[in-house]
Amino acid sequence: MRFRVVVSALLGAVLLSSALTGTAHAATSPQGANDWGCKPSAAHPRPVVLVHGTIENMAINWVKISPVLKNNGYCVFALNYGGADEDAFIQATGDIAASARQLSAFVDRVLAATGSSKVDLVGHSQGGMMPRYYLKFLGGGAKVNKLVALVPSNHGTTLGGLVALGDLLGVTGIVTDACQACGQQIAGSDFLKNLNAGGETVAGVKYTVITTRYDEVVTPYTSAYLAGSGVRNILLQDACPLDFSAHIGVILDPVVQRMVLNELDGAASHRSINCLDPLG
Repeated sequence: MRFRVVVSALLGAVLLSSALTGTAHAATSPQGANDWGCKPSAAHPRPVVLVHGTIENMAINWVKISPVLKNNGYCVFALNYGGADEDAFIQATGDIAASARQLSAFVDRVLAATGSSKVDLVGHSQGGMMPRYYLKFLGGGAKVNKLVALVPSNHGTTLGGLVALGDLLGVTGIVTDACQACGQQIAGSDFLKNLNAGGETVAGVKYTVITTRYDEVVTPYTSAYLAGSGVRNILLQDACPLDFSAHIGVILDPVVQRMVLNELDGAASHRSINCLDPLG
């Protein structure tokens, strides 16, 4: 029962985020995203594709980050994936491999529209991990320059030990039957074993992981980190020790937004982080 409560709490946090930000329609592009006439500039030569997390959608997940990127001169694109259909409020619950195929088709559409050879990806939670399947197994490594992953489930989650409790009480299966992607993100799942076998990165792609010590969904928080060449693992509290953003909070956090901006174009757009006024 407690395992189900945790999943319900996560959904509740998403719904609360929707209420606070005024977004409700899953198929509505977040502000600044999906201008299909946008052409990348010399300063920001690659379009940015935003990949939302489990039980979320693009309208909710990117309500803050998308306009920040647009206002800083990026061509921004976002998609819904892994739901019953594109308009379903709850997305990213389906098979992660199938979701990666949806991402692959969307990236191809973005490249065709912008005339670019590669994109950068910014993903949250499952959206920071799922693209690695695309990179590794679907040829995405040739089309992606960098993956910036916010609190990604790269090595799965124990949900603070509640997965083990759910197994003991016999309720884990109830949750995973309703949300295949949830089961695939449990630490030790066959999906994650396959994804991480033989190396966690793809040559030629750069990776940044941004996580928080207070992540209550991907636990332990260090399971977000990647090993391999071309990887930067960043702990939010190393920059701002008094920042208490948790799993959902990072998508609304201006400090994280500054970190994303710094990571996309590296030295060309890097600014020191002012924890009190990161976007000022």
